[in-house]
Amino acid sequence: MDKMKQKTQSVAGLFSVGGYKEKKYEYYDYSLIAVIILLTCFGLVMLYSTSAYISEVQFSDDMAYFKKQAVVSAVCIVAAVIISFFDYHLLIFVQFPLYFISLASMVLVRTKVFGVESHGARRWLKLGPIQFQPAEIAKIAVIICLSCLIVQIGKKISTKRGLVLLMGLGMVQGGSALIFTDNLSTALIICGITFGMVFIAHPDYKWFVITVVVLVVLAVLIVWFVNTYMQDSTDFRIKRILAWTNPEKYSTDESYQTLQALYALGSGGMFGRGLGNSIQKHGSVPEAQNDFIFSIICEELGVVGGIVVLLLFTYLLYRLFFIARNAPDLFGSLLLCGIFIHISLQVILNVAVVLALLPNTGVTLPFISYGGTSIMFLMGEMGIALSVARRIKLKEPRALL
Repeated sequence: MDKMKQKTQSVAGLFSVGGYKEKKYEYYDYSLIAVIILLTCFGLVMLYSTSAYISEVQFSDDMAYFKKQAVVSAVCIVAAVIISFFDYHLLIFVQFPLYFISLASMVLVRTKVFGVESHGARRWLKLGPIQFQPAEIAKIAVIICLSCLIVQIGKKISTKRGLVLLMGLGMVQGGSALIFTDNLSTALIICGITFGMVFIAHPDYKWFVITVVVLVVLAVLIVWFVNTYMQDSTDFRIKRILAWTNPEKYSTDESYQTLQALYALGSGGMFGRGLGNSIQKHGSVPEAQNDFIFSIICEELGVVGGIVVLLLFTYLLYRLFFIARNAPDLFGSLLLCGIFIHISLQVILNVAVVLALLPNTGVTLPFISYGGTSIMFLMGEMGIALSVARRIKLKEPRALL
């Protein structure tokens, strides 16, 4: 009897008022693909413009950085498209292995055998010919694990035990990123992803508001305490805060990069000096192809160019929001929420640092800054987003023959 009823409903579902029938078809977000490719290509153009001089000095090849990034980007875009044809529900089976692999890889960074030190920080892991930052794995691991657990515990998320479990899951990854890779910025991003995803899923928002207020007050008190009682500290994080509040005093060391970036922003004006005509990229802004590439964009393309980049990111986030709203299930929606929070946090932190609104944190600009590991895992997230989008079922009315 139930089978007959289901069959009747499925047949009746083909018809609608007015002599039309509805045909279900799969959706593929070509707009998301387009904006990803556009951001990546724009990033490659700006990377070459930014790094050509330094690359020539270091490697006697002005395209050294560009070629590495171009190859990795092309391979990762193809990989993202391939990932999109897999069912994202398969991630349920890799959630805990991925979580513990990310923890173990961050621990290995501390070893002399596998850990690699660069620019005064030991954050890279080298396994044979492959070198990457394990902290990047932690970001995507947290997104997948939290999405799975929120679905699994259901209404228990409103209990203290459920809340502690979810928050603890993210805090362990964030703490590991800080302790084992000495990467405060990644730790903050992981904690931000955790906080944001739990906030979205939790029915009571009051404690979240209280937490945000407490954190803001605590941050203000820390800055005041550092400036009042820790002027002579040699800790590099303390010095970054001191340099942020008093950049002129530290203009030759901690705040040098930030001040040079501000000079680049100011000299660009409204429409910029022109593509390739930056002056600050000739060594004035250290590692301009990484964290501070946005300053060179504004110097060469002006405020208008900077706004265009932010609009591209806004459209990217809009597409992620659209997929999250129309995802076929809660798991897919949560995955997109986590990816949305991750990318928005990185863009906000990077631009805020370049504009001297925050202390220097070392956060890269997604799809644009140089870095193979960052591109690889970002494209992995985009593949997951496209996989969720591909399973959105839309209905198209069509006249009966």
